[in-house]
Amino acid sequence: MTTATSPNSLLLRNPNRSTTIRFGKNPNPSRVNGVNLNSGRRYKPISITCSTTQVECPPTSAAQSLDRVFNFAAGPTTLPENVLKRAQSELYNWHGSGMSVMEMSHRGKEFLSIIQKAESDLKALLDIPAEYVVLFLQGGPTSQFAAIPLNLCKRDDPVDILVTGSWGDKAFKEAQKFYKPSVIWSGKSEKYTKIPSFDGLDHNPDAKYLHICANETIHGVEFKNYPTPKNKDALLIPDMSSNLCSKPIDVSKFGLIYAGAQKNVGPSAVTIVIVRKDLVGNAQEITPVMFDYKIHVDNNSLYNTPPCYGIYMCGLVFEDLLAQGGLKEVEKKNIKKAQILYDAIDESNGFYRCLVEKSVRSLMNVPFTLEKSDLEAEFIKEAAKEKMIQLKGHRSVGGMRASIYNAMPLAGVEKLVAFMKDFQVRHA
Repeated sequence: MTTATSPNSLLLRNPNRSTTIRFGKNPNPSRVNGVNLNSGRRYKPISITCSTTQVECPPTSAAQSLDRVFNFAAGPTTLPENVLKRAQSELYNWHGSGMSVMEMSHRGKEFLSIIQKAESDLKALLDIPAEYVVLFLQGGPTSQFAAIPLNLCKRDDPVDILVTGSWGDKAFKEAQKFYKPSVIWSGKSEKYTKIPSFDGLDHNPDAKYLHICANETIHGVEFKNYPTPKNKDALLIPDMSSNLCSKPIDVSKFGLIYAGAQKNVGPSAVTIVIVRKDLVGNAQEITPVMFDYKIHVDNNSLYNTPPCYGIYMCGLVFEDLLAQGGLKEVEKKNIKKAQILYDAIDESNGFYRCLVEKSVRSLMNVPFTLEKSDLEAEFIKEAAKEKMIQLKGHRSVGGMRASIYNAMPLAGVEKLVAFMKDFQVRHA
């Protein structure tokens, strides 16, 4: 390990001890606090820059990651480790600017470069056509339940809604305040475990648009292909909060896409809207200024102070997804993770059960129950002891749910499956 090139030494504190490690003055750089750093392993050096000081260190080892858990939460949830480490290295002094991203003016050149690059990288990831605009907003996807009709509809316009889970149902209930929505199909009576064939549905020929939830986070139901509205002028509008950037999509099939960031693309507080430009500028007069898409388009998502740090984090995630080879490669990884987990459930001889129809099982959210429901609390408790957390199902459904978004490593799913098999052996 090389020493710092600056007279300023980098200080690192070991969280398990009170000793401060000074790399610049350690007489034996191969040993720190009695630990041999040259234990026969060969490390590829990486650079960590702090102000004017540069230190080369080995990559994080398994021992150094013992304080990390596998977080199966539905959102907010796990973020890529390399993204977190980069954010950590840039936290105090972003790119030599002398300030953190959290301290920047949202109208300064530094943050403008951040939001512009985030937008450019998202466009590259999704291959967004030129006739669409990307907005980074606030309020969560729930705010779009109101913003969409206020921008795209008149009071008496009919709209079709497919309700395949709790979020589609919430979108319908909010929509009733602003226009005349019709539920053309609901899976509630079957506990939201399937998606219907589109051809047999009774679409409204005059519907302004068809709204769907592309992936139902709570119930684990995901559209594998998308319906085409019967009205040739109608728009297809999906809530993609829990599967945006998990696989390639043809953006041109949709009039508008919206999503919360806190599943696959960043921390909470950022809402992404991708809208066709010709749909902007027709908001109803009663539309609050913060819900008017034209206001945000005209101001490049900077009408008011945006969630700056959240947008910065989304930008780092977009860079990471591009570095992985784009969404085709990301989708391959997600399919592999999901298949391992669903196979473990299906091959358990009924000890574990997933009620979702196989053809529409989500790659992102895997709900399952135990044959012996009284063991579910013990399952969750024992899993937590093994550093696998947030496996409890949504309060409205019960059971368990493993959310395995982009940032969940294959090792996390493999560990969960191994635990499930061991738990079955002990409790079957």
